[in-house]
Amino acid sequence: MQLSEQEIIRREKLSKLHELGVNPYPANLFPVDHTSKQVKNDFQEGKKVIVAGRLMSSRIQGKASFATIQDSEGKIQLYINRDELCPGEDKTLYNEIYKKLIDLGDIVGIEGELFTTQVGEKTVRVKGLHLLSKSLRPLPLPKTDAEGHTFDAFTDPELRYRMRYVDLVVNPQIKETFIKRTKLFNAMRNFFNEAGYMEVETPVLQSIPGGAAARPFMTHHNALDIPLYLRIANELYLKRLIVGGFDGVYEFAKNFRNEGMDRTHNPEFTVMEIYVAYKDYNWMMDFTERLLEHCATAVNGTPVAKFGEHEINFKAPYKRITMADSIKEFTGFDITGKTEDEIRQAALGMGIPVDETMGKGKLIDEIFGEKCEGNYIQPTFITDYPKEMSPLTKAHRDNPELTERFELMVCGKEIANAYSELNDPIDQRERFEAQMALADRGDDEAMFIDQDFLRALEFGMPPTSGMGIGMDRLIMFLTNNPSIQEVLFFPQMRPEKTAPAVELTDEEKIIIQILENNDNKVELGALKEQAALSGKKWDKAMKSLSSHALTKVETENDIKYVVYTN
Repeated sequence: MQLSEQEIIRREKLSKLHELGVNPYPANLFPVDHTSKQVKNDFQEGKKVIVAGRLMSSRIQGKASFATIQDSEGKIQLYINRDELCPGEDKTLYNEIYKKLIDLGDIVGIEGELFTTQVGEKTVRVKGLHLLSKSLRPLPLPKTDAEGHTFDAFTDPELRYRMRYVDLVVNPQIKETFIKRTKLFNAMRNFFNEAGYMEVETPVLQSIPGGAAARPFMTHHNALDIPLYLRIANELYLKRLIVGGFDGVYEFAKNFRNEGMDRTHNPEFTVMEIYVAYKDYNWMMDFTERLLEHCATAVNGTPVAKFGEHEINFKAPYKRITMADSIKEFTGFDITGKTEDEIRQAALGMGIPVDETMGKGKLIDEIFGEKCEGNYIQPTFITDYPKEMSPLTKAHRDNPELTERFELMVCGKEIANAYSELNDPIDQRERFEAQMALADRGDDEAMFIDQDFLRALEFGMPPTSGMGIGMDRLIMFLTNNPSIQEVLFFPQMRPEKTAPAVELTDEEKIIIQILENNDNKVELGALKEQAALSGKKWDKAMKSLSSHALTKVETENDIKYVVYTN
């Protein structure tokens, strides 16, 4: 690992702290009794407080300085006077430690009392200062030029997502997105609990990747010596619980799909699925409207959310339109009664790339996705999907070619998918077999046959309605974030490129050779003499080797040794 000059300097400061007897990573509890927000909201002149946070700025002027620390709730200003901090003769804490060895980014604990500066700033007058954690890397803090323009801000998306821990520190405003994410989960959970439904957990590792049409991730269970899949959906397990006698169950689940990544897709994502016995998809549409109005209001204080140039109104009721009517409205083509080949030719005529592996349902889905989906900005229910698109859905009560299914569209994207659940085990088996026929034609997203689920249905499942909501996508719309990566703490990223191997200079090679010839440990003075390097070359080589983590200095009886540790 090659260290920057700043990182080398910070490690030197770390060594100096140890020499002064200061533990830069103390284990003892630090008794914080106020956050920055509590200090400001309950401010009283002279009140004693204990606060802690990361040092974000420091302006040292002689024997006094102003500084700012940042905690989980904001920032608070500090006033540090040398004589107040060190009332006795020993000024080491201020002169040697605070002024020279503490850096921006270090985490400090502060004991002090509150006062207001002449310009009205609520401030902590520091009476005690404790280093709680030494930062060995400098923060990428933004700078401001003489004209007030900000530069060198930490804004590169790849760096922000890869180092979210830094992003949260230097761009603290992004915390609001994740606070709202938690509010959304809590609001939804409370809504379900008040309705009398039970939160449950189902397996992530599954022998059959069922419940959706998607490409799974595979793994291997060593003890059982069997292949397993990361779940693509939790639907079939939740419906087993309805068979078992629960009237309403829901789960916030991590699902995994081995598919593409873009602004609205991540291979690991969070879904809420709920199943309620003795209900149908019409009831579920009404329920969904009430749920989302409640959640939007809980997150933002209003059912209206701004997303880009749009204002999305989640207040019920929402528009409803059948899929056939939607396709007809935006393409002029009526899919009703058409054969697979007729639909394929129509898609090709619309300029939509399709192939022979696609069955009728997939073809219709492609047409809708390309020509219709993006037109629905306000919440809209698309209903009554063709049977070929919905292998787990009950046939429509008025038209057996359709199913009782809806998807909720917002800003041109699906955020919810719901059915009147298919509970006829004979029909379900036939639908699964049709999916296997598609797999034989090359459709790698076709569903597997889950024999145990079919067995469960044969014991009898009551009429049931189920729904899934993409939580990541929903929070995007509620927080005005155009990318799914912005609402995930740690989105999927390619591994970082490994740093190239360090190329040693001739001077460094001389030092390494001497160390290797002496069992990798040489007294410092002897090493310098044997290397026979001039002062500048010696200093440069030793500093560089230390930054490569090839050498370190050990002290034995006040004699310094260099140890080769590569």
